[in-house]
Amino acid sequence: MKETKRITVIGAGNIGAALIGGMLQAGVTDAEHLTATVRSGERAAELSRRFGIRVSAGGNCEHVAAADVVILAVKPSTLPKVLMEIRDVLREDQILISLAAAVPIELIEKLARKQMPIFRAMPNIPVIVNEGATAISVNSAGTEEQRAFVQRIFTAVGHACFVEEEQMHAVTALSGSGPAYVYMMIEALIEGGLKMGLSREIATRLTEQTVLGAAKLVRETGLHPAILKDQVITPGGTTISAIHELEKHGLRSMLISAIETASNHSRDRMQSLFGRFDEE
Repeated sequence: MKETKRITVIGAGNIGAALIGGMLQAGVTDAEHLTATVRSGERAAELSRRFGIRVSAGGNCEHVAAADVVILAVKPSTLPKVLMEIRDVLREDQILISLAAAVPIELIEKLARKQMPIFRAMPNIPVIVNEGATAISVNSAGTEEQRAFVQRIFTAVGHACFVEEEQMHAVTALSGSGPAYVYMMIEALIEGGLKMGLSREIATRLTEQTVLGAAKLVRETGLHPAILKDQVITPGGTTISAIHELEKHGLRSMLISAIETASNHSRDRMQSLFGRFDEE
């Protein structure tokens, strides 16, 4: 029988809690082998009741020392402090996973002071409903078996894939920030329906199902979005008139520019953070 890995989630906020639920539901681990830490006792009690696992307010070192897999579900600004707190109990036979996508593996290695497999992951907010998109990078210490296990963790809450680390800036801009762009489009579509006389409830329900259905068609058919778009268009119809208006106002160009801008900002932020610690 295959041994169940002991996993701890340090900083079980929204995404950390989503991972806990996903791992338990998918059978990646069980409640006996899964622990977590949070800031407050109230939050610890809530997660313990919800998932049936041991959750502590603090005590990071104790949880890390007992784990095979350590998931750091903390903000980029908090990650260096947490790494310096736990590095004396980290072991080279552990798997370390950071969800602070802005922090490069090189800096994590420097702060951890261990030659161990380190994974840098960028999950997005829809992991909360098990429809997340996660990109993962790994250092040279990660084995194929470890890569498969880490991918299994994130597949439990959506789609997961491996990318080269230098591509993480583009990932952050596309899938990390992407839900915000989609929410803006959803909001605008609802308001368009309101302008044309639909009730807010009907406009909202029709919009959310339209976006969900369109995305599902892309995923399940494997067809290029341009082909699917052409299937909706009829000569001289309403759809082509609307598309002409969107193109005239530069919707496509604006979205491409938004991803480019966000990618550059992610790169600048990483360089600033890494430079500060490189000087210390």
